Formats: sequence, structure tokens, C-alpha cells
Amino acid sequence: MSHNEPDRSAEENKASLNFIESIIEEEIKEGKHGGEVYTRFPPEPNGYLHIGHAKSICLNFGLAQQYQGKCNLRFDDTNPSKEDQEYVDSIQEDVKWLGFEWEGEPKYTSDYFDQLYDWAVQLIKEGKAYVDEQSAATIAEQKGTPTEPGKASPFRDRPVEESLALFEQMKNGELAEGAAVLRAKIDMANPNMHLRDPLMYRIINKAHHRTGDKWHIYPMYDYAHGQSDYLEGITNSICTLEFEVHRPLYEWFLGQVYSEGTKPEQREFARLNLSYTVMSKRKLLQLVEENVVSGWDDPRMPTISGLRRRGYTPESIRNFCKTIGVGRRENVIDVALLEFAVREHLNKITDRVMAVLNPVKLVIDNYPEGETEWLEAENNPEDENAGSRKLPFGKELYIEREDFMEDAPRKFFRLSLGKEVRLKNAYIIKGESVEKDADGNITTIHCTYDADSRSGSGTEASLRKVKGTLHWVAAEHALDAEVRLYDRLFSDEAPDGHKDKDFKAFLNPGSLKIITAKVEPSVSKYKPLDHVQFQRTGYFNIDPDSTEEKIVFNRTVGLRDSWGKANKK
Repeated sequence: MSHNEPDRSAEENKASLNFIESIIEEEIKEGKHGGEVYTRFPPEPNGYLHIGHAKSICLNFGLAQQYQGKCNLRFDDTNPSKEDQEYVDSIQEDVKWLGFEWEGEPKYTSDYFDQLYDWAVQLIKEGKAYVDEQSAATIAEQKGTPTEPGKASPFRDRPVEESLALFEQMKNGELAEGAAVLRAKIDMANPNMHLRDPLMYRIINKAHHRTGDKWHIYPMYDYAHGQSDYLEGITNSICTLEFEVHRPLYEWFLGQVYSEGTKPEQREFARLNLSYTVMSKRKLLQLVEENVVSGWDDPRMPTISGLRRRGYTPESIRNFCKTIGVGRRENVIDVALLEFAVREHLNKITDRVMAVLNPVKLVIDNYPEGETEWLEAENNPEDENAGSRKLPFGKELYIEREDFMEDAPRKFFRLSLGKEVRLKNAYIIKGESVEKDADGNITTIHCTYDADSRSGSGTEASLRKVKGTLHWVAAEHALDAEVRLYDRLFSDEAPDGHKDKDFKAFLNPGSLKIITAKVEPSVSKYKPLDHVQFQRTGYFNIDPDSTEEKIVFNRTVGLRDSWGKANKK
């Protein structure tokens, strides 16, 4: 504990714990699981991880860190028709990038296929599982409803030897997909539909990315999950709330095989729902496959790789997850909170640079011809160790077109004719005249400068107060940069919350605008994924598409929440 931190009482500490932390602290106090905390993060490698998974990663790995425990990364690779090594690699990269380390080597449910199969055979022998040859539609129909009991399958009481022989044929690839499934024999009248003889195995005749053609049957999540937890010695199996109704089945399967050691317990928390965002992996895959976005890492995607490419930092995502907390009630978090988290972190760590996104030429008529001055500019006022840099200044500059008005209203505090403003880190200038093209568009603004007013020079003129300060770039030294102005991908708060409309109907047509901007020369030192603040505009980072010939910037987030303001209006 630092000397500045107040000593919190036990009551205060208890009040600030989330409900899972409270359960764990109680378990440690009772000496349960030998006081150990062992969690796991079990993604299915069938897509890229998104911000919702980040909440689960921060929770599972965070609890392990907090209680000096361990956390496994386990790939739930039980469906080879949808899984790919590309997804396995991206998931590992995302977890590491977020700042977490898993225990030992990554684990895979496929590591346990032999044991899971042996346990299934054991259940058949004990009369607790059977092979059902009905179609999926018939089985679903026989399940009944929450208020009406299900109907028993005609195969429910088939002889053990018959089920064993058929299960062996299923395993060896002798039966077609859909020809048979293995079901647990539990209770067709149970009010919990998940206990009405659930599926344990189905036939998938596809090669697996790790086990090749060895298997033609693959375990269902409900069967494989708890048994994998048990084999790994997991103490706290933390799932999202939709698995709460699956918990009795998790416990039933465990009860059939548990003999000694740690018996894992499932706990459920509310998953992350974010406004203006689609979280379904299936729908995100659709956006990728239909080329609505450029890929899983498109900066408009809510994937961790998309957020990374957009310029989000691991710290900002971890802080966001900490801020929203862990509860048991489903709710929707405003995406503005995620944007606030990255804005707050980038403000502390980014260099400020000059970039003009919509340039117009500014000529200082009374500035010496052919002269270049190198002015001192602070890199980051929030960080005293960030130092300063030299900025070239000359007779011809670029400023933002929006920063000038010929006939300005009284409350326009930027440049206009006859009015003075300060150029950031430079001089006070006064608007004198304009040049226009045949269509009446301004092509050049002429001004004069006060030669004694240079910022930081300490002269009386430099201390003069003027209302506006503008950013600028020296025309002779300016670099051209491609700037990708990203905005929210959807214009509706709940794009997939409309039963009668496809979620893609709410795509925001303005989610990406590409422009050429003029930027100061110092930006050439930055590398892909480095962050900067364009003064008065927002936070940007360098896209991996950048080359030595062309630098590409992505807008991470504006300086202020302009979206929220526009919506309030």
C-alpha cells in the first residue's frame, strides 16, 4: 500500500467487492479448495474475440492475479466445422495484448477427447446414456415445453450393447452426420428443459485442426465443459448469465465422474451489452464475409483486434471493464463510457502534434521571404518527462478552413478579417484579405503578424491576450497523410434489437471518411500503432497500412463526445 492511500476498513473493503469476489473471499476463509483460486477463460476458436470477451478475460485472469491463483486459457475446440487455427492464434495474441498470462501452455478441450469418450462409454454401461437415431427436429419436438413434460425417445431403453456398438460406429465414421446422437438419460419431465435427456455427442465428419481425422464424433459444450474444468482442477468456473439454467446439468455430469480432488463450481455474471454495437460472433462474421468491413480487425469492429488497430490501449479496456464492474443483472452500457476510458488514458500518454485536416493556405504578408524559423513546442503538457520538439515555421502555412470566416459573428473567436488570433506556439496574426477562385471559394488567406509576439519569448507583446488559438502546419515542410475518420459502425442504439428489421439496415453510412491531411514533419518518427493527439481535433494512431512513402492515421476518438452532444440536440 502506498503512503498516500488511506487504510480502508474491512467493512469498506467488503462493500467494494463484486459478488464473485465476496464468494471467493468466503471460500478462502473457510479453507475451501485448500484456499486456492483456479479459473479459466474458455473461448471457442470460431471467430475473433470482442469487447464482451475482454470483460470475461479481465474477470477470470484478474481474479487469479488478485488471489495469487492461476488461470488457464482453454480452447473449447469441439466443432471442427467452424474452427480455425487463425482464430486460435488471434485469441492468444489478444489475451497477451490485454496484459494477461495464462498458466502453462494453452489447454484444449481436444486434449481430453479420449477421457471424455471413456466417460461416455462408462455412462452407457451404467444405463445413463443411449444412442438415439431420430432426427434433430424430432428430438427437439419431443423435448416438450417448459410447462409440458417431454416424450421419451423410442431408443431410450435400447440395450446397452446396442448403444455401445452404435457409439463405436459413430466414432469410427461409419455413420453419416445426423444419423445418430448420444444422449444422457436423465428426466424427460424435468421442469428444467436442459435435463430432458440432453445431447452429449454428435457426428461431424470433418478434420479437426489439432486431432486431424481421428474423431468423427465431438462432445457438446454442456458435457465437455464441466468435465474439462474437473480435469484441470478449476475451482471457480465463471460463465455468463445465460448458462445459469445449464448449471444443474453441469453438476449432473460432474456428479457422474467426480471421485476426488477439486470439484469445480459454476458461477454466472451478466455479460457485456454495449449500445450502438453488435456482439454476436455470427453477425460479426457476416459483416466480414459480406465485405461490409475490411476484416475482423477493421477499426469499426468491436473486436479486440479492431479496437487495437483503432488505437485503443490495453489499459483503457481494462479500466473500462473495471468501471462497469461485475454484476448479476443484464443491462446495456453506453459505448460513450468506452470512448471516455480511451480518451482519459490517451490524454496522459500521447504526444501532441499539429495536423490540418481540411487545409486552406495562409500567407503572412509581412514575414521575411524564404525564412524558416524553428519554434519550441511542448510534446505533452500532462507528462513533464515527454520533453519538447522543434516545429518549422515560415511565411506560408496551412490552417483549418473552418477556422476562418470572412464575415464572422460576434462569438466567432477564430480568424476573420480585421481580427487577431494566436497561432499555437508561434505568433499573433491578424486577418487582412482573401483570394478566391471563379466559384467564390477561398483559396488563400492573407494576414500580418506581430513579430514581437512569439510564444514564450517573454516580451510584452507575447503576453498579450487574444481570444482564439489556432493550430497550423508550415506549407514548405508539411507532409501529406491519409487520415481515416472512423465513426460508429451503427447509427441505432440497438442495431440487432429490432425483430422486423435486419441489423445491417442500421449501418452508419458515415462510419468511414478518408481524407488527405497536412501534418507536421515530426510525425515521420512514429511507428504503426503509436498514438498521437492532433491538437484541437482528437486522438489518432498510425495504421499498419502505413509505408515510408505514405503515412496512414486512424481516428481513435474525438477530443470530446460529439456524438452524445449531437443526439441530445
